[in-house]
Amino acid sequence: MEFATFADRAAAIEAEPADLAIIEHVQDLLADTDGDAESGEPRTIEIVARFVQGRVFPAWDSTTLDIGPSACYEAISRAAGRNVDTNDVEDRLADVGEIGEVAASYEFGGQQGLDAFGAGNGSGALTVREVYDDLVALAAAEGEGSEDRKIDALFGLFNRCSSDEARYLARLVLSEMRIGVGEGTVRDAIAAAFDIPQEHVERALQVSNDYGEVARVARDEGLDGLDAMALEVGRPVQAMLAQTGTVTDALEAWEEAAVEWKYDGARIQLHYDPDGLEEGDGTTRVFSRNMEDVTAALPEVVEFAEKTLAVPVILDGEVVAVDDAGDPLPFQEVLKRFRRKHDVAKAREDVAVRPVCFDCLHADGVDLLEEPLTTRHERLEVVLTGDGRPEDVAGLSLLWLTDDPDEIESIDAEALESGHEGIMLKNPESAYSPGRRGKNWRKRKPDVETLDCVVTGAEWGEGRRATFLGTFELSVRNETTGELETVGKVATGITDEQLAELTELLEPHIATEEGQEVEIEPAVVFEVGYEEIQSSPTYSSGYALRFPRFQAVRDDKAIEGADTLERVERLRS
Repeated sequence: MEFATFADRAAAIEAEPADLAIIEHVQDLLADTDGDAESGEPRTIEIVARFVQGRVFPAWDSTTLDIGPSACYEAISRAAGRNVDTNDVEDRLADVGEIGEVAASYEFGGQQGLDAFGAGNGSGALTVREVYDDLVALAAAEGEGSEDRKIDALFGLFNRCSSDEARYLARLVLSEMRIGVGEGTVRDAIAAAFDIPQEHVERALQVSNDYGEVARVARDEGLDGLDAMALEVGRPVQAMLAQTGTVTDALEAWEEAAVEWKYDGARIQLHYDPDGLEEGDGTTRVFSRNMEDVTAALPEVVEFAEKTLAVPVILDGEVVAVDDAGDPLPFQEVLKRFRRKHDVAKAREDVAVRPVCFDCLHADGVDLLEEPLTTRHERLEVVLTGDGRPEDVAGLSLLWLTDDPDEIESIDAEALESGHEGIMLKNPESAYSPGRRGKNWRKRKPDVETLDCVVTGAEWGEGRRATFLGTFELSVRNETTGELETVGKVATGITDEQLAELTELLEPHIATEEGQEVEIEPAVVFEVGYEEIQSSPTYSSGYALRFPRFQAVRDDKAIEGADTLERVERLRS
């Protein structure tokens, strides 16, 4: 396919306002590669399926052109003529606001120059294959003088372009295609072009993460070929995502919830094959949520995999920064290690990390995406523990199944006590859907409302917190009777340092003690966040705060300024 043909189709797509018509244009573009005389890898249809989205490489491939705007502007100016420099290009860009239009405004084709990759010496019509091959060579340039060689190669391509070709080449190079074609468009176009049910195309995309390969297989092998596509250890797929939700929402939607701790770390996808991975990358590769290869930055994860794993696997999880005692550190500490390319050994001395795995996508030749979460977690336990007990294995995120809100609240409190963010709620029967943010995974919704409550009681803590008041009874004012009515207890969201301060604040107001329980004279007001308010016979108000979290002491409020039972009732309704 000539690149001019691709440019013409891209222009038609860009001019089309209707989504269905855009899909038809992409469908025709893919179908028209069917008769191409093709040689080499990848096939033209694969290149076109990526180019139309503004990609040169598959979505799973972290290779980049590494061409910045200034280098692109220089290549354009050189191809445009002796009287044009990069300042002219930048000035024109400031006027029109878009690099494709700037490139299309020049007349190319008359400049002479040597090109380290030979693109400048081509003759005849520029083809899609030639553009791809030269961009791949450009991306591979490294070392001393590589920037100049990249600009030479790009100059050679622009020098062979018509105005329309230059428009889309410039956009492609800078990842600014912007013609209205997204992943869903290409998916639907593949299905329509080759008469494949959309759900089969979707599944193939999930396991391959490569729109070009799926287009080629759909054309050349049809439905059977797509259904035969599988995950490949060493090639990342998109991560399944979560949306916010409440415990009540989850338990109403499912018979029971799978509950996990939510770690304050960075998402990773761990690929391991004891027989080695492609491209000489050893046995282990680690990818970020955006599918960047971060293996070199995280040697602890590699060591964990090679010590723990025995069969090929693809695992989903997080990497968490930890202190010398193994306790979690804030997310900002993880960032000091993530994607680190230089002085990794020194960075490791400063900030240690450990992996925590919570899902298994593939194990020992078997894809598990379509298996229920509980089945995948059981397989995860097997690959990580062997015959050991799950609770004794480092690197494994435990999973609780329950329909009891009180048990979930206890798990949440334990997660917070251990220094983590809280909990995740998951549908036990859910499949793993790469790239999807559906209702099957829910981050417990952060507190969006607060109440100012009077502290009327407390309990002494246990263990290392035995000298601190650790659980606080909360009450609101009943304006009708003048009494304080209990609405719950709060014990989460409080650090050891805060507990010490709160104990010092409240001890002078202790009225009575019986065992660990103490009665507190009404004097101190807490601001407390919560997930929801439920009817409850446990507390004298008739209501209970679900998942309350300490926010602050309201030093500015006397108990007369605390919230009322009437406000609780309004919020409940």
